[in-house]
Amino acid sequence: MEDSTVFSEDPVATARRWAAEGARRLHLVDLNGAFEGEPVNAAAVEAIAAELPELPIQIGGGIRDLAVIERYLAAGVSSVIIGTLAVKQPAFVRVACREFPGRIIVGIDAKQGMVATDGWAEVSDVRASELAKRFETHGVSGIIYTDIARDGMMQGVNVEETVALARSTSIPIIASGGITHIDDIRALANHAREGISGAITGRAIYEGTLDLAEAQALADRMIDPE
Repeated sequence: MEDSTVFSEDPVATARRWAAEGARRLHLVDLNGAFEGEPVNAAAVEAIAAELPELPIQIGGGIRDLAVIERYLAAGVSSVIIGTLAVKQPAFVRVACREFPGRIIVGIDAKQGMVATDGWAEVSDVRASELAKRFETHGVSGIIYTDIARDGMMQGVNVEETVALARSTSIPIIASGGITHIDDIRALANHAREGISGAITGRAIYEGTLDLAEAQALADRMIDPE
């Protein structure tokens, strides 16, 4: 928390910016909520969903009960991301998938292959690949895999670990953490058919080292050259 960087004081305007530049979905994280264990920035998330009703939005951070999930989905959010509870109470994921089919994503944050929780404050003794396998029969629509050693550090995406996870599970993997340049997108797109369904970019598009439209066009060409 002490090392956070503020890029804008207006989340809705920022969301409009990325939508205008061609974003096909928005990945939102309530960072305060991740530390508090309950939503803190829900009003901002709901405002973004109201402003951009046609754009799929996923939200994570502080989602610890079904009522929060229901609130976000009712506000127009497409998917919710369960992180900490996926490790501490995996049965909750099964219940959430049953109650809200097709709307649940599991967020796996890892450091050196081991799962981290509570806003990355705690590193567990659970391997990321082991956790992913647990949810194959739950109905999870995707897994966001974040290498927390690289997230926000502008050091390049951990392609090797991401591909290894994708190969270990039948659940589609969304890559996150460390994406810095167009070459990171190229490297991930090269493995798309192995189970990598998308990539999340944050700091790189704010700092200008990655052009969002260029990255999307490259992924389209590589994955579907026709």
